[in-house]
Amino acid sequence: MHTEISSAPGAPERPNEDWACVAVPASGQGGTAVVLDGVTPPPAGDGCVHSVHWFTARLGSALTELSVSRPELTLREVLAAAILRTADAHRDTCDLSHVRTPQATVVLARWDAEAVEHLVLSDSVLLLQSPEGAVRAVVDDRLERLPPGSLASAAVCDATVRNREGGFFTAAADPSVAARAVTGRTPRAEVRALSALTDGATRWTEVFGAGDWADCLAVLRKEGPRGLIRRVRELEASPAFVCPGKRHDDATAVYVEL
Repeated sequence: MHTEISSAPGAPERPNEDWACVAVPASGQGGTAVVLDGVTPPPAGDGCVHSVHWFTARLGSALTELSVSRPELTLREVLAAAILRTADAHRDTCDLSHVRTPQATVVLARWDAEAVEHLVLSDSVLLLQSPEGAVRAVVDDRLERLPPGSLASAAVCDATVRNREGGFFTAAADPSVAARAVTGRTPRAEVRALSALTDGATRWTEVFGAGDWADCLAVLRKEGPRGLIRRVRELEASPAFVCPGKRHDDATAVYVEL
């Protein structure tokens, strides 16, 4: 097995709110990969005394530990338990009912000799490559399916579509959100490599259209996650790039050859 991870903040003066890890159990058989993209709160705050990167570090650590040490749990059960553990760490000091309480998108992959399991929640992406080279993107497309204008403002987003039926879901303080995650299982023999990407890294395909998902994985294989993020930053720096939001977002990529 070969693994590479790269993560870059959107701005050097701002903490990176992404989080990533690849872990292998003590037995040396199988492994797990976790990638989170923390949701930046609005200037008005989120009802929490902790930072977003405090939250993603604790949620990510819980996901990693549980997915490795509790193989009998499904990935949805792992996510629910990790959310509950993280919520318990700050429910006495923070308003976890706030719609913007610290939260994150999630990509979780776990593999052994038999299968590769996956879980995706919100707009980060998991890529699975077959031994023949075909690439399948696992996505949670709820954001894309929202009616035009639904995300026109943070207030509208919070009030009507965030962690609500008919909207989109993130990992925050409610363990039941795990049931909303996109999950699946692929025979191990059908996966040669996988990659987990936050939306700051998927811009190469989704925003700039510099290549499709197979091209994206080819860049990761040849240049590594750092190379993909470097390409994204070069495209973002172009004067022709009209940015509807952040010109530079936190960007994280994990690449695993099984």
